[in-house]
Amino acid sequence: MSDFKGTLQYRVPYADTDQMGYVYYANYFVYFERGRNELMRAMDFTYKELEDMGIGLPVIEAHTNYRSPARYDDLLTIEARLEEIKGLRITVACKVFRGDELLVKGYTRHAFIDMKTGHPIRIPDDLRERFAKVVNPSGLES
Repeated sequence: MSDFKGTLQYRVPYADTDQMGYVYYANYFVYFERGRNELMRAMDFTYKELEDMGIGLPVIEAHTNYRSPARYDDLLTIEARLEEIKGLRITVACKVFRGDELLVKGYTRHAFIDMKTGHPIRIPDDLRERFAKVVNPSGLES
């Protein structure tokens, strides 16, 4: 498996929590997005550059497995790895830790689209090559 990942530290603000004092479940998908942004930055690439190319990367599927809750003021580590390139899609695996404790893991799946038409497009060869360098080898479609 590729060890390449995007990582960031994030301190949970009060606004991220629910009445019970836990991070509201849907906020983990926001954390996954933060991780994806850092993954792309680690690849020397940004969503802005992708959009400047006229390409969108919307989420078409999202999954998460909650193991333990995070709370206000916890310092979290968010990790994102490119797991799969398949057809017109990529899958990004994400994990959220408090110290060494895995709190949440999941993934988001994205389709490449033409920003003008909204229609799916093939992954441009230069992007496919860039992504292929960091993807989990078993997730690379030939």
